[in-house]
Amino acid sequence: MTDSRVDIDSDRLGRDLVALVLTVVELLRQLMERQAIRRIDQGDLSESQVDEIGTTLMMLDQRMAELCEQHGVRPEDLNLDLGPLGSLLPRD
Repeated sequence: MTDSRVDIDSDRLGRDLVALVLTVVELLRQLMERQAIRRIDQGDLSESQVDEIGTTLMMLDQRMAELCEQHGVRPEDLNLDLGPLGSLLPRD
């Protein structure tokens, strides 16, 4: 009879899960930023709305950096390689 147990490193599994969640959050943050820039370029927003969006996006960026540091994940670790499609997140 063969032992069919799977060896799971719970610390690695936890880090990988955190990295996946942070990747999704970063993708959404970047999509929101691009949408905000489009709306600003189209002139759809008042000056106070532009200021509020800018402040919010800066705070989100800062919080993402804090979460990455807190969980030992580098920002570049969040960019998944999708093979022939390229990377998930645009490279700055």
